[in-house]
Parts: sequence; C-alpha cells; structure tokens
Amino acid sequence: MSGGIYRSAHAAPDGEPEEVDEATFMVSVDNTGTFPTAAGDQALPPEVIPASVQDGGGTVYGSSTASRGGAVYGAEPEAEVAAPAESERSTAGNSAVMAVGSLVSRIIGFVRNMLIGMTLGKAIGDPYTSAQFLPNQIYELLLGGILSSVLIPLLVRRRKADPDGGQLFTQRLLTLAVVALGIATVLVTVAAPVIATIQSSSGAAPGYQHLVTQLSYLILPIIFFTGISALIGAVLNVRGHFAAPMWAPILNNLVVIATCGAFILFFGTARGLTAEDMTSGRIAVIGGGTLLGMVVQAIGLLPALRKVGFSWSWQWNPRALGLSEIGGLAGWMLVYVGANQIAVFLVARVLSGVSGDDNASLLAFNNVFLLTMMAHGIIGVSVMTALLPKMSAAAAEGRFSDVSDDLSRGIRLTTTALAPICVVYGVLGVPISVTLFQGGALTSAQAFAIGGVLVVAAFCVIPLSISYLCTYAFYALQGNRTVALINLPVVALRIVGYFFVAQVLSESLSAAGMTAANAVSYLLSAVISLALLRRRIGRLNLGSVARALVKVVVAAAIATVAGLLIVNLLPGGDTPGRGAAILQVVIGGGAIMLVYLVAATLLKVHEVSQVVGMVRRKIGR
Repeated sequence: MSGGIYRSAHAAPDGEPEEVDEATFMVSVDNTGTFPTAAGDQALPPEVIPASVQDGGGTVYGSSTASRGGAVYGAEPEAEVAAPAESERSTAGNSAVMAVGSLVSRIIGFVRNMLIGMTLGKAIGDPYTSAQFLPNQIYELLLGGILSSVLIPLLVRRRKADPDGGQLFTQRLLTLAVVALGIATVLVTVAAPVIATIQSSSGAAPGYQHLVTQLSYLILPIIFFTGISALIGAVLNVRGHFAAPMWAPILNNLVVIATCGAFILFFGTARGLTAEDMTSGRIAVIGGGTLLGMVVQAIGLLPALRKVGFSWSWQWNPRALGLSEIGGLAGWMLVYVGANQIAVFLVARVLSGVSGDDNASLLAFNNVFLLTMMAHGIIGVSVMTALLPKMSAAAAEGRFSDVSDDLSRGIRLTTTALAPICVVYGVLGVPISVTLFQGGALTSAQAFAIGGVLVVAAFCVIPLSISYLCTYAFYALQGNRTVALINLPVVALRIVGYFFVAQVLSESLSAAGMTAANAVSYLLSAVISLALLRRRIGRLNLGSVARALVKVVVAAAIATVAGLLIVNLLPGGDTPGRGAAILQVVIGGGAIMLVYLVAATLLKVHEVSQVVGMVRRKIGR
C-alpha cells in the first residue's frame, strides 16, 4: 500500500506545517477507533489496531476531514476548504465530542465491570468473562483489523470518487456484511461447545465448561451486532458524524448495568454459587441482557444514519466491491489479529483452571487489564493522536528526521506522564482494588488478589504505550506488513510466558505471572520496533530519550518511597477495609503525584513543564 495517509482530526491543511497543539493532548482522550465495538470494556492483550492507517490511494483521509487538491471531504463530498479558524473550531469540536464520549463511556464501562464482579463473583464471573471473550475474538478475526485498516479508507475513497458519494458502494458493502456476519454468527454459535472446550482448561471447576457453552449460545450473536455497529460507525465517520459512534457504547453499558440490577433483584448476588448452580433463568438474564446491550447499541446508531442522509437498501453484488483488492490489503491485518487471538485463547484456557475462591483468575486478570488500558488510553493514545498526523505528513514527504523527532518526543511525553500512574498502581494496588471491586459477590480476599495482579501490571503500562507509539510510527511509514511481522515473535514470547506460568507458578500467581508475561512481550515489541525504525529512518534521538528516562525513573523511585512511607502510616495496613482503602488511595495517591511532580521538576524533566502547562491552559479555558 503506497502513497496515502489516513489522517486524524488534528491534521493541518495540505502543504502546511503543523504545530502540535499541546491542548490537543488534553482533548483527544481516546481515538484508537471511532467506531464502536463490543470489546471496548472487556479486553485482553490483543493490541488495538489504530484507525489511522494508509488507504493506498494517494489521498489524505481523516476522521473529520480529508483533503485533496484543495477540497475537504467530510460531511459533504464536494465542500470547499473552510477558513483556518472555522476548520480549527470544527476539529476542536469533533475532538471534544470524541473525548467526552470516550471518557464517559470508559467510566460507565468500568462501572459495568465493577457491577459484574460484584454481582457474579469469581466462580460465575470467570466463565461469564470467558464467554464474553468469544464474540470479541471472532469479531476481531472477521472484521476488527480489516475494518480499520482497509474498509474505512475504501469507504472514504469511494465517497470522493463515485458520483453518488459512495452511496451504492456502501449499500453493497453493508448488504454483504449482513449476509457474511449472519452466516458466521450462526456457524460460530452452533460451534459454541467446541470453542468453549478449547477455551476451558481440563482442570476447570465442575460445570465451568458447560456454563461457558450455555452463556455462549446467548452471547455469541453479539458478533453480528458488533460488526453491524462498527460498519455503521464507519459510515457515519466517513460522512463527518462522530457523536453517535462515540456515545452509542454507553447505551450498551447502561443495559448491562441494568441487567446486573435485574439479576440481583430476581436472584440476589451469585455469592456462594458454583457454575453448576446456575439455573436456566439466571443464565437467560445475564446472557440475554449482555446480548441486548449490543442490540440496543446497534439500533441506537440508526437515527444518525438518517441524519447524515444515508439510506440503506438491499444491494447484493459482491463482485462490484472488489473483494480481491480488499482481501489483498487485509492479509497482513489477519496475521496481526490472528496471532493475538491465539494468545487470548491461551489466557482464557489457563486461567479457567485456577481454583480457590481467593486466587486471582480470569475475571481479575481482565479487570486489571482494563485499568492498564485506561491509563494508556487517557495518556498514551492522546499523545499518539496528536503526533500521528505530523509523523504521517513527514513520512510522506521523506522528512524522516522529523518522524524521529516526533517519535522521541512522544516517548518522552508518554513516559513522563505515565510514570506516576505506574507508581500509584504499584504502591496502591490493593487499596485501589478494594475500593473499586470489593462488595457483593466479590469478597475482600478476591479484591486483595486482584490488587496483587495490579501491582505487577504497573510494569506493563509504559512498555505498552511505547510499543503502541512505535506501531503508529510504522503506520505513518506505511509499514503494515512490518507491524504484523514484529507481532509474531512478540506473541510467541507471550505464549511461551503463559506456558511457563502454567507449568511453574502456583495457581495463586497465575494471573500475575501472565500479566508479567504481557509486560515482557510489550518490552520486546518496543525494542524490536525501535531497532527496525532506526534502520528505516536513521537516528532516533535515543540518547535524549535515555537521559529523560533516567530522570523519570529517579523521580518515580522517590515518589515510590514517599508513597510507601505515607501508606504505612495510614490505617488499614496491607489488608484495608473499604474505608481505609479509600483513605489510602486519596492521601497516598495524592502524595505520590505531588512528590513525583516536585522531584521531576527539580531534576529538570522538561516534559513535566509541558504537561503542567497543558493542564493549566485547559483549566484556564
């Protein structure tokens, strides 16, 4: 794929150098893909495929506007270029919509997962979590990476090139998607017992596999509605509409929250229940409510289609879609996504065999990963979203030194901003887990176990974000194949780590061990990526990065010591109750942030002043 840049909402007009608006870092909270997915609040280690990739058509495309030859393509296919001030307001407005929608969705999604844990507990929460992974895994294999890397650019290209603004092409694509997703959903649902067997350990509790299968019959149809939602979201984005795709997942989360309430109302919490105790009524409420959430999300997008003037009609003509082109472009994304899904299956299988109510297993692992991704999404993705347009433009013009400068600046900013969050996770893992998760069917011992995993996850956040930054740099350089090939040894190491954990560590350490394996694999991804980027674009200014990282590590170490001392002086100790845990999180977390900020400032970490300045400007506005 050559010649194209898939451009974010923050790209400058063609031919103009763009200054990175520091406020952008605070506005674009999360833009890894503006179309909704079912996996937004239920995640495992597969890396997110960014929506910002090359289209292969020589055109610059974006989430709000795409310019070529002086014309801007967004809500109207033949609109003229807006005045700079108007364009900036439009970009800021779109970014604000996406940021607010993403942040609210993340918060409500996290509330949803908290309530799932409190409602179902470990014994039922683990098979429920396993069943929820299945549609997300199958969706990613069928459409996830292909949508962001291939179909969105094609939709934008046809919207510009076709006399009808891509209407007929989009109708044909949606028609094919309805048929293909429908057939795939039926086949996968019929195969639920086989898939559940693969994903369940032979050492799982009695009834575990059967419960996963029964829940899967209700939850697997999510595949169809997830795919349709994603495609509708893409159609809306291409036509310049961003609000509905960002806010629709909130409907999903609210339905699942209501489902948890209904479960408690009818049956009480699942505390003390085993997988064998789950009656058909309980399964129907929790599984059916989960499916209903995705159905409501898909339906919630339909009014927006009418608003942008798109009318869908049945247009069956697959040959007219150029499937051979789509298949060729999608190949490397399938390699990338497929490798990740193998790792996901293995995680679910190994952790399904963890016994003992007080041991962290699949539900705990997933909750911790969500906390990891929350930190990365708020900080790392914000930096990437702001830097990607600059890197893409510089790469297209052969200014590789500028790509290197942007990448090194991104690494320094991301690391500086994430370091105190890592310290908070490491020092306050148990209090955070007790505060967020303890209650209902989730006991204090289980919350302590989740806290132990969160302590290990503190070492995941920065390697994860740096590996993402490198991936975005490769996308700017049109290196989709390189990204897929890098991912193969990374996932291989991750899988080896999982096998090592399963064979060597005790069950009580399995979830923490797998989290550590993730951290090592992210670090390997970053190292390989930086080495290949150096060969591709030359110097990476790693000396300045290393000097900045040393200062950040020292500031983080000082904050860690201060945090440990303060927490030891507070009531609750290592096994705090809910009240003491909240006190430790508030006072200890605040102290860690303050000490880190002071230490980094004294050490002259330049990026700290940038981050503080961004916050001050944001508050001032």
